[in-house]
Amino acid sequence: MKFISSHIHNDISKGLQREYHVYFVPRRSVCCEKILEEEKVHHLLTIGEYPLYVLPLDEDVLSFELDLAYKECQVDGDTSSLWHIAKAIQKLESSFGVIPNVRAKGRASVRVADILNRLQAEEPVNSPDFLHINNGALELEASIMGVQQEGKRMKVPLNSSDKLFKEIRDLNFEVVGQILRQKATSMKQDYAEMTTTTQTVSELKDFVKKLNSLPEMTRHINLAQHLSTFTSKPSFLGQLDMEHTIVEAQSYDICFEYIEEMIHKQEPLLNVLRLLILFSVTNSGLPKKHFDYLRRELLHSYGFEHMVTLNNLEKAGLFRKQETKGNWLTIKRALQLVVEDTDTANPNDIAYVFSGYAPLSIRLVQHAVRSGWRPIEEILKLLPGPHSDTKRGRFSSTSSFDNLQGASAGVDKVADGRRSLVLVVFIGGVTFAEISALRFLSSQEGMAYDLIIGTTKIVSGHTLTETFVEKLG
Repeated sequence: MKFISSHIHNDISKGLQREYHVYFVPRRSVCCEKILEEEKVHHLLTIGEYPLYVLPLDEDVLSFELDLAYKECQVDGDTSSLWHIAKAIQKLESSFGVIPNVRAKGRASVRVADILNRLQAEEPVNSPDFLHINNGALELEASIMGVQQEGKRMKVPLNSSDKLFKEIRDLNFEVVGQILRQKATSMKQDYAEMTTTTQTVSELKDFVKKLNSLPEMTRHINLAQHLSTFTSKPSFLGQLDMEHTIVEAQSYDICFEYIEEMIHKQEPLLNVLRLLILFSVTNSGLPKKHFDYLRRELLHSYGFEHMVTLNNLEKAGLFRKQETKGNWLTIKRALQLVVEDTDTANPNDIAYVFSGYAPLSIRLVQHAVRSGWRPIEEILKLLPGPHSDTKRGRFSSTSSFDNLQGASAGVDKVADGRRSLVLVVFIGGVTFAEISALRFLSSQEGMAYDLIIGTTKIVSGHTLTETFVEKLG
């Protein structure tokens, strides 16, 4: 706001007369307007807002584009993003009808469910008559894609419009290379047959159709080759192995020593913090002696300017002292979060996305959709934050929406035979792996629902951790 004000003051000092318009996305901010008043330029401005509530990233993924929502809620105490999420869901309801059953887990989720109910009471909804993928695209060096133009960067679309990407995007990364190799070999064999035998017109047509997918094939082979330079490194494989060891919660000392060694080697700070957060969360915090030691070593190795970052993580409950005995083992066993002998090529459980670990968030969704909260009530109490289960009225469709229970095919179909929809909302962000797990869940035989995903932002362990890192100076 001060930057805008300085421009206006500069124009005034030069005797320039202009019209000034300021638009806030997604809504006006009282704090910002107060600064404009203090700078004595508020009266010169036309102020508006553009409520960009939902941005579709793919046919089944919606983003609220609230990059800092998790940090704002957990560290800054700013819960304005929760109102924005509730309002976005209400906008969806105004087009598609009231969501009759709302199941929430976590303080922020329960708060959104409460706001949603209040909004409904105030404004009733009428029933309807590494490589960082950002907003469905990937920006990278042109040379990675085989374009020899030094220094040039290019955007590569990665969404459902790319048929090959749609086919491979939800596979475990270990399998992608095999699939691409098989497709390339198949195309090579088809080409050999074309040059050695006489083909019918129909066969020629099929071959030409396959050739049309060649640019997509080349693009994904280039990307897979580039990624393999990272995923084959001992450092990547070592960190992946340690993540599994931490989740299995069987070797505390080994995990502690591994993180300690990373700090002493001064490995990238975000890599260290990611493992430290996972280690702390799965142990309900670290014993005071270990907490103080790792905190001190981090500051010595990376600089005391990161004290604010560590305070942010502590405030969010991601890196803290242990106050009670951890219950991760109980949660892990009750929800079957670690699945032995996972077949990543032909999966039968959501654990395939992390090569044996079933994402806790998606396991909860699985229970919520199939049997509700009641059967896992005691486990939910062991997890941070409250939970709720709300039935909401004013839904003028068939009785098929009265309950979100079980996977009865007959009960959960709308009038024209399609499956009912479930909107799964993640506050704080969702990873591509979790999205893949939800798609796998939705595709299973006996699943009575199509799942649509809403999220504050598509995140990774890296980008989410980065929001807590304070850059001073």
